[in-house]
Amino acid sequence: MSDLRPPTTDEIERYAAAHHMDLSAEEIEELSAVIPALLGAYERLDELSASDPPVQYPDRESGSEPTAEEDPLNAVIRTCTVEGADSGTLEGYDVGLKDNVSLAGVEMTFGSDVVPGYVPEIDATIVTRLLDAGARVTDKLNMENLAFSGSGEMSAYGHVLNPHDRDHLAGGSSSGSAAAVADGTVDVSIGGDQAGSIRIPAAWCGVVGHKPTHGLVPYTGILGLGRSFDHTGPLARSVRDCARVLEAIAGKDPLDPRQGAVPTQPYTDAVASDPDPGDLTIGVLEEGFGHEESEPGVDETVEAAIGALSDAGATVTEVSIPMHLDGLAIWNGIANEGTTATIRGEGIGHFGNGYYDTDLMAAFAEARRENANDYPPTIKLVATLGEYLSEEYHSHYYAKAQNLSLDLADAYDEALADVDVLAMPTTPQTAHERIAEPSRLQILDRAVNMLPNTAPFDVTGHPAISVPAGTSDGLPVGLMLVGERFDDATVLRAGRVLEQHVE
Repeated sequence: MSDLRPPTTDEIERYAAAHHMDLSAEEIEELSAVIPALLGAYERLDELSASDPPVQYPDRESGSEPTAEEDPLNAVIRTCTVEGADSGTLEGYDVGLKDNVSLAGVEMTFGSDVVPGYVPEIDATIVTRLLDAGARVTDKLNMENLAFSGSGEMSAYGHVLNPHDRDHLAGGSSSGSAAAVADGTVDVSIGGDQAGSIRIPAAWCGVVGHKPTHGLVPYTGILGLGRSFDHTGPLARSVRDCARVLEAIAGKDPLDPRQGAVPTQPYTDAVASDPDPGDLTIGVLEEGFGHEESEPGVDETVEAAIGALSDAGATVTEVSIPMHLDGLAIWNGIANEGTTATIRGEGIGHFGNGYYDTDLMAAFAEARRENANDYPPTIKLVATLGEYLSEEYHSHYYAKAQNLSLDLADAYDEALADVDVLAMPTTPQTAHERIAEPSRLQILDRAVNMLPNTAPFDVTGHPAISVPAGTSDGLPVGLMLVGERFDDATVLRAGRVLEQHVE
């Protein structure tokens, strides 16, 4: 930015009023006299150059849009080629990135037309780590408009179709990340998860999706919704490939304010051999079944898969956590105002130590002031409601929900003290049927009606994996396994057991 100028007296009065101050004329004149000198420090900031994360693999092409024949599921927004290291644990793997993950020199759309033409100048931290591991990035993948929907029908670039039945949707918000893995466009992909957005499309498309422990994988260089519930992680056709990707991308990043201490594990070792089901204790979460939105076929498919694990030698026990039924309400209290604050924070937010992508902030800031009418219905609802709750109720409900999330986490931890993992359906239903032109009210309902089991673990931060458990009426069903925080290895091991014994 440049041309920093002091505010006019009218602007001083207006911006003070935004903080409920009614300045006198004398106070306005005094501030008008003091502010120009204070802005001298800001002019100096403009003269200084801050360091950006270096782009380690600069040889790349900007890519192109695939044809309908090349991309029949509409899973890809842009094809590209970025080669990584000559060798590594991901050598030979083609990787797709959800299109809110920065890849320097390649346009990033966020599945939206709100922020047009934005081209990042940095690679997200996880991109560098994938390339260091020998992967090749080949695709930027379609996603729900600004990532706030679970259905798969809200992208400005069109619906992402379900690979098992194109009259149904892939799910979201990491829609293309699941569909592109399912149809073999990429070997593995990266998705994002704030309410279930890795696990939902994984379940609906019949692939594996792992939401890591909150903070295990750095979020630097990715457009998020709220620092306390932003997650990014892998989708793949096997648990072993999810483990392989997680091992490449997990770990401390000093640039990410979401992270504290980050203990990692040898995730590939946890699934390298075929784990013994007899070493696994599964707690079947009673409150994870029988929701208002639940389809009997989904619950029955998951129950049958758990039965197969029991037959194979796993110890299966019933677990009741009544507070799980309040998890979605707690998530709403955090997510609505948290997302609103991120929007006010120009897509990045404030008050954390780490790297701030000033280019992305500038692009988002300009776009939200000029193109807010183009927000999807979900963002219009959340931003309006979040602002109302913040202003009229002074963020009381946000604060209370954050406090309740601690109690919810304790309730899960208490249950996990006696079992290795909790088990339940990933979503209450199979993939939504595609509607050519859904109404705004249909969009709002279908965006969030699959969240009761996934969203609670975004606000508690527990690791959770969705693994295919079978089908219901020809559509895939996912079984979700949840473990203790920073024990992602046990979750992956349990997922591998499920993968071995459920067809």
